[in-house]
Amino acid sequence: MKEAISSYKGSQPVLGARVLVDDSSRIIGDVTLGDDSSVWPMAVIRGDMHRIRIGERTSIQDGAILHITHAGPFNPDGYPLTIGNDVTIGHQACLHGCTVGNEVLIGIGAKVLDGAVIEDQVVIGAGTLVPPGKRLESGYVYMGSPAKQARPLTDKERKFFKYTAGNYVKLKDDYLSEN
Repeated sequence: MKEAISSYKGSQPVLGARVLVDDSSRIIGDVTLGDDSSVWPMAVIRGDMHRIRIGERTSIQDGAILHITHAGPFNPDGYPLTIGNDVTIGHQACLHGCTVGNEVLIGIGAKVLDGAVIEDQVVIGAGTLVPPGKRLESGYVYMGSPAKQARPLTDKERKFFKYTAGNYVKLKDDYLSEN
C-alpha cells in the first residue's frame, strides 16, 4: 500500500481505520479517507492543489479519478472535493472539485464537475454528466448529459445505499484479511 500513497509539498494522505488502498491506485497530497473506506485498482485521488475529504464506508471503484479545482484568477477560492459517508463511486467515474453528500451512488463513467453539489440520497446514472455548479436535490435519480432529474427514488433504492456501502466494507475486509 505504501507505493500507492505519496505526499505533495508536505501534505501526506491520512487514512482512517481499516481502509483498503489497492497497490495499483494512487493517493497524493492533502487527502483524508474515513474509516472502512476502500480505494480499488487504478483509482487516482489527487489532492495536490486543494484538499480532498472522503467520509466513512465510501468505496472508490476501479479507474475512478478524484481531483480538485485549484485557486487562481478565474476561481479565487478553488473547489475542494468533499465526499460524505456511505457513498459508492462507480468504475471510471470522475469527480472534480465538487461536493457529494451521504448515501449517494455515482454510476459507472459518470462525471461530476467543478462546484456541483450532490445532496444526500441521490443516484447518478451511468455515464451521466453533472455540469459545473449544478445542484442535485436529495431523493432523486438523475440521468443524462447534462444531468436531469429522472424520477424519485423508490424505498428499495433508499435502502440500497446502506446495503451497497456495507457490502463493500465486507469485501475490503476480505481483501485486508488475505493480505
